[in-house]
Amino acid sequence: MDQGAQSSHQISGTIFGLRLFGVPVRFHFTFVLLVAALAAVGIQGPSGAEAAIYILALFASVLVHELGHALVSKRYGIKTIEIVMFPIGGVARLERNPKPREELWIALAGPAVNIVIAALLIATAASLNRTFDWEKGFSRGGGDMLSQVAIGNIILGVFNLLPAFPMDGGRVLRAMLAMKRGEAEATAIAARAGRFLAILMGLYGLVAGNFVLLFVAFFVYLGAVQETAAVMGRALTQGVPVSEAMITEFRTLSHGQTIRDAANLLLATTQQDFPVVLGEQVLGLLGRNGLLRAMAQDGPEAYISGAMQREFLSVSPLMDLSEAMPLLTRAGNVALVMDEDKLVGMLTGENLMEFLMLRRLGMGHRG
Repeated sequence: MDQGAQSSHQISGTIFGLRLFGVPVRFHFTFVLLVAALAAVGIQGPSGAEAAIYILALFASVLVHELGHALVSKRYGIKTIEIVMFPIGGVARLERNPKPREELWIALAGPAVNIVIAALLIATAASLNRTFDWEKGFSRGGGDMLSQVAIGNIILGVFNLLPAFPMDGGRVLRAMLAMKRGEAEATAIAARAGRFLAILMGLYGLVAGNFVLLFVAFFVYLGAVQETAAVMGRALTQGVPVSEAMITEFRTLSHGQTIRDAANLLLATTQQDFPVVLGEQVLGLLGRNGLLRAMAQDGPEAYISGAMQREFLSVSPLMDLSEAMPLLTRAGNVALVMDEDKLVGMLTGENLMEFLMLRRLGMGHRG
């Protein structure tokens, strides 16, 4: 139901997956629990089985909806990192932010898929000489399964076309506005619409006692807030080099030191990630989690060379900070800043957030 640029760092809580058209599809553990619950309900009787099949058919429609985003993204040369299925829908995660015209067509692709599915089901019902019962389909009052799933897809398509973040219609609105205005202003307008829609949905859910609608309203509001924050972060870092935000005072570890030495340094400083060096050559990176794991498995006298990450993210001090941000998230919120082969700084998620906060207050550039 949503698509957007993300880091390629895998979403936590996903437990297994498959590949469709070359796109990784993963399932959040809450989605798996829901499917298990539906299976349990279906076993109890014919009506429960019908409801379970209907919901699973809609989830399949949501998955195909997300594949629609992914296939159009591929046409524009944008890789889909993965599709993640949640109980409230799916998310197609793209490797980069599409340009306004690209985002317009990528966003429209998902709802278009739902409309095509509905049309095919209606045509199938007609070819089988079945009466398409709109009233029962909308009320879920025992109508034909084809009509129920077709109408469910129409609802999914129309709902996603609402002009508010994080629905596809909100992305369409932003794309159209961004063609004439800046991304930040376009996002702010679409996000405000998303928050307004979420409040209306939430109020209606409270009055009607519809807790599912309340849950969806919370998701819509949270998505609008997160998208606004992401765009503001990009606006604050556009054209700013990594050197403006990097840490220049930090401690390193020698490859010959032990886990005990690293633990003592961890306790003595606020630093949680330590470059491992041999002279001026950087050999690896030892983070807090790796240190604790090595302490538990190998003991305090083990050498850090066996616990350090030999593959780590390095960025140039001249790299645009807006380009480094998604890379930083993918790498676990830490990167070494290298001027050719020389270590000149570190970039962490924590100091980046502090930099953004100060930059918003007009204090981001060093004198």
